[in-house]
Amino acid sequence: MKKLLNEELKRKTIEEFKKAGKYPVRVVLDDVRSLNNIGSVFRTCDAFLTEGIYLCGISATPPHREISKTALGATESVHWQYFANTENAILSLRDQGYLIYAVEQTVNSQVLHDFPILRNQKYALVFGHEIHGVRQEVVDLCDGAIEIPQHGTKHSLNIAVSAGIVLWEFFRFYQLH
Repeated sequence: MKKLLNEELKRKTIEEFKKAGKYPVRVVLDDVRSLNNIGSVFRTCDAFLTEGIYLCGISATPPHREISKTALGATESVHWQYFANTENAILSLRDQGYLIYAVEQTVNSQVLHDFPILRNQKYALVFGHEIHGVRQEVVDLCDGAIEIPQHGTKHSLNIAVSAGIVLWEFFRFYQLH
């Protein structure tokens, strides 16, 4: 087995990425404070061809050296928009026909592997603050919540890890259907 070189990976240029078809998924970051997490989410959105990211509240925006460190150029390819508050971002997405789901542990959250993704539906996935999660006021505006099952002593994952898991599941669905 031979490891592939970068030039063998057939990566899209930024121009090709911007023209490429995207999956009907937007990411909403609700008060995410870590610049490294924000950069990682940009990179994941690039990898899985999502429509873009809404950065809300205290979430920092590009250009920023700490975001760039983990984004590795994805801030140039992935569409992003800033909203001073997450509630306005959600209302905008709802007006555009998106179903809004918090990635959060709630009383009625659906387990990720049982979540019924619909082929012709647009989704906005809300990820929250590293310690406090998605704010209750934001959860109240969502159509539902998706929970990543966890069976260890901790019941939380890093936001960048959570985004990777959930976006992979959506990407996998669109690849298969």
